[in-house]
Amino acid sequence: MAVTPARRLAIADVGPAVGLSLLSVLAGLFMPVGPPYRPADAIGLALGALAPLALLWRRRAPLTVLAVAGVFVPLTAALGYAVTTVQWAAWIALFTCFSHSERWERRAAAVVLTGLSVGGFALADGGTVGTLDYFGIAMCFVIATVAGDAARSRRIAADAERLRTLAAAREQADAADRVLAQERSRLAGELHDALGHAVNVMVMQAGVGRRVFADNPEFAAQALAHIETVGRDALGELDRLLRVLHADRDGEPAAEPALTDLAELAGRVRAAGRELVLNPATVTLSPSGERALFRIAQEAVTNALRHTATGRITVDLGQTADMVVLEVVNETPPLPAPTPGRGLVNMRERARLEGGVFEAGPVDGGFRVRAALPAAVRA
Repeated sequence: MAVTPARRLAIADVGPAVGLSLLSVLAGLFMPVGPPYRPADAIGLALGALAPLALLWRRRAPLTVLAVAGVFVPLTAALGYAVTTVQWAAWIALFTCFSHSERWERRAAAVVLTGLSVGGFALADGGTVGTLDYFGIAMCFVIATVAGDAARSRRIAADAERLRTLAAAREQADAADRVLAQERSRLAGELHDALGHAVNVMVMQAGVGRRVFADNPEFAAQALAHIETVGRDALGELDRLLRVLHADRDGEPAAEPALTDLAELAGRVRAAGRELVLNPATVTLSPSGERALFRIAQEAVTNALRHTATGRITVDLGQTADMVVLEVVNETPPLPAPTPGRGLVNMRERARLEGGVFEAGPVDGGFRVRAALPAAVRA
């Protein structure tokens, strides 16, 4: 059975309340009391034992407990007993009112209840209440109220610090989750761009080889050889990505793709029976920029192979001032605007991360993908 916070507080108050009750009884039995007060008897001991038991509810109803404990003080004095131990419960209840409430109305009510209890004691006490007694009462009042307010302030500060710690921990966890999500997205993009292109080329070559197998077995054998080559290259890409994932493993890292690999990309497409015109140029890009631009070109060519069966593919690479521009045009009848998918999202994100711009859409005579990245500053 789950223990509620209120029940937990009540259980925590049992020990102090019962302990103070027993201490009051022992004090009544063994502390000497002189005239004009009555010696401790059953009634006096009962009053000393019952008053602290009200503290069992001090954190759930502090004002009510203060009122009850406050009544025991003048009642004890009116019956002729000394209030030496009975008053403890009232001061503790006053402390609780100030430590568990910041509303001035409740604190004012606690002060009024305490004043009524002290006034009733002054009227009912059969002994001589002197200046020293009033000084002691004033000191108890100051200690109870100041200590209660300080306890509340410390508790609020501790709660605020705990909340700050929890917020910082949540922020760290959220940041770690964001980094993990970004890394997963990046690796998904790498797998999509690298292996997606290889699979599409292999499918095209397999289809061409199947269609001409009977009439031109030599060409079909060449297609199978190209499939093998492309498959080996795809395994190499996969191995490179796995090395990125397991950076702690020994071994030389695989070479990152660069713009010099565009010629190999064109050769694969031509071997699959599709016309591709490559117009390269010498450009200056950072290694990450080269990798991003090559992946964009690779994905653009892959999309052309996936969505059209014929038509020339033109890849133009050039540099104007401080921008390196890549254009991939698939020369087919005008196509509708592309449906956003993983490929276009990856290309646009790669260009954005390098500080460039990306656009894709139908043009006269086909479909164009264009990416412009900032050129690297020459040393």
